[in-house]
Amino acid sequence: MKHPANYRNEEVVVLGLARSGQAVARVFHELGAIVTVNDQKSREDCPEAEELEALGIQVICGGHPDGLIHPDVKLVVKNPGIPYRVPPILKAAELGIDIVTEIEVGSYLCPGPIIGVTGSNGKTTTTTWIGLILEKAGLNPIVAGNIGRPLCEVAKENTPGQWLVVELSSFQLKGTDKFKPNISCLLNVYETHLDYHGNMEDYMESKARLFVNQTEADIAVVNWDDRECRRLSAHGRAKLFPFSAQEILPYGLFVQSGVITYRDQSGVIWPIIPTSELGITGKHNLENALAAAAVAIAANVNISMISPVLREFRGVEHRQEFVRSTDGIQFYNDSKATNSSATMKAMDAFEAPIIWIGGGLDRGSDYMELLPYFESRVKVVVLIGETRYKLQRVAELARLGSIEIVDTANSVEDTMNEAVKLAFAFAEPGDVILFSPACASWDMFTSYEQRGRMFKASVHNL
Repeated sequence: MKHPANYRNEEVVVLGLARSGQAVARVFHELGAIVTVNDQKSREDCPEAEELEALGIQVICGGHPDGLIHPDVKLVVKNPGIPYRVPPILKAAELGIDIVTEIEVGSYLCPGPIIGVTGSNGKTTTTTWIGLILEKAGLNPIVAGNIGRPLCEVAKENTPGQWLVVELSSFQLKGTDKFKPNISCLLNVYETHLDYHGNMEDYMESKARLFVNQTEADIAVVNWDDRECRRLSAHGRAKLFPFSAQEILPYGLFVQSGVITYRDQSGVIWPIIPTSELGITGKHNLENALAAAAVAIAANVNISMISPVLREFRGVEHRQEFVRSTDGIQFYNDSKATNSSATMKAMDAFEAPIIWIGGGLDRGSDYMELLPYFESRVKVVVLIGETRYKLQRVAELARLGSIEIVDTANSVEDTMNEAVKLAFAFAEPGDVILFSPACASWDMFTSYEQRGRMFKASVHNL
């Protein structure tokens, strides 16, 4: 696509009335484009429509009308979650119209340098950690992207030299063309979102969009323990800044004698913090801490600013979030775990016996990767959602003594209440009740946030 200012008096179609869709529609309208916003939801479910129409923006709800996409449309900006197989996107591709996500548009409008963070797991924790370190260093960063605020929304407050720390999903990256972060960060790559991408090749190509436009003046922070991360980072020309939780590196971030350590390019060693002092536990959070520290150093943050934040940070909502301890039993909300690899990382974080609550949207996996975890870490499973019977089969193969299936014919509130009560009934002092679904939420809930908050409410109502 061209610069957003160059669409004046040209037709732009925005697909999806979510927060990013509203923000990008406002931007193009202010720049003089002829904007149409389209959403499949009914008019009653699009309360934002009236406000946009008051500005003079055309809003069409209730489906994709014939003629929405035609030769005079110069750009389509799609909500990241909308599949590329829907008719308006197929028509735009047929006509050769540029199709992008809001990230691409916003990157033209933000004058500050960009830190882009992606990975199959750990994006939100790492992005938040980076933002807090930069804040501690007095850099006044703006945290945006998949974590909350769209780039188009923060563009007006962003100033030259002010860092933008941007969480990026594969859905967002797939719809980019010239997007170029000054510092990229790739945490890990696991098999996930194949219902959207169709295959791992498309998923990995989308992740690689993080690097393709970087130059020798940019920096790529890469998990050196992940073979796919190393491979994908070769798509760009940025200077590599590796981190590793498994080996001592000649340059970069690593763990030596139980201490997160930085070795600079001249070979000087800089101890940062003992791993035992990190504010959140688990091998995956050690990797997240290494990544956050590496990005901060790449952004020229003084090393003395890093350790206090790594020590004080207690995590973000829905990511191994401690909820409550009662009768010697601890409850953790890990609703953000929307795939098996995230759940396995969560299980690895605990030494105590686990009562596991899981299940959700069926994306075609057989969940057999959870079998060794069921065998070694879990004593009871409580299953909800579309995948409950698939997960039951894995639990049976693990020869678990207690496998509980919750009837999902009830309301979502009743289902969650029943799951929590069942888990608590089986728990003993010293156990952990872990809600880490290993599945997306959309079979029963509107989002993983709603799902997690409902779990927490059920725990507090025991």
